[in-house]
Amino acid sequence: MIVRKSARDIEAMRAAGKLVARCLREISEFIVPGQTTTMDVDVYAESLVHKYGVIGSFKGYRGYPNTICVAVNEEVVHGIPGNRILSLGDIVGLDLGLIVDGWHADSAITVAVGGECLPEAERLMKVTREALYKGIEQARPGKRIGDIGYAIQSYVERHGYSVVTDLVGHGVGKRLHEEPNVPNFGRPKTGAKLEEGMTLAIEPMVNMGSYQVETLADKWTVVSKDRSLSAHFEHTVAIRKNGPDILTIDTPEGG
Repeated sequence: MIVRKSARDIEAMRAAGKLVARCLREISEFIVPGQTTTMDVDVYAESLVHKYGVIGSFKGYRGYPNTICVAVNEEVVHGIPGNRILSLGDIVGLDLGLIVDGWHADSAITVAVGGECLPEAERLMKVTREALYKGIEQARPGKRIGDIGYAIQSYVERHGYSVVTDLVGHGVGKRLHEEPNVPNFGRPKTGAKLEEGMTLAIEPMVNMGSYQVETLADKWTVVSKDRSLSAHFEHTVAIRKNGPDILTIDTPEGG
């Protein structure tokens, strides 16, 4: 069942979303090339959860063992932190969810370690982030889920990349995953109708090579099957009367 939220509910989710955005920024600034391991990132993320007095959405969810998902280079999503050292030029996906007063917000960014990476990796991240906003633009009353997926897929494929089809975005609210599913592919004017008060986690996952993925032996980390680079961006978005309202930002300008 799709749960529509009141204006008050959405403002409660915004409080969680602002904090997710702040934490992701602080975590990205924490990484030191050649020194920081993915587990260091998780420990720091956990320290921020305690600092801000909130609850992490991921730890223990369906058995996931950590506070944050850290996906490096060919890893698409759900990377389990460990002893891998983040090197200058790596690209790393940081996916974090937080619960504030019972409401979840979920967001992800992909960043270049040390602020530097190969031009092709920079372009992949740029296109993926832009695709996210193409999808968000469709999150309006009267539109349909397929409009979001089509906007993302068509933009990504126009730039020569592939959207991952095995994994999708989702509704979010009192639960981390709610209906409806939000694929990053689809046909216009198909799928569930979008209505005011719906809240969605829109999250394109884009591979430089094939769309195919596989899950590693840890049963969590998803990688591109051809081991090509992958990028992931995500926002929690409320559908309002006048259009999409991004909840996982902590500045008026968005981003």
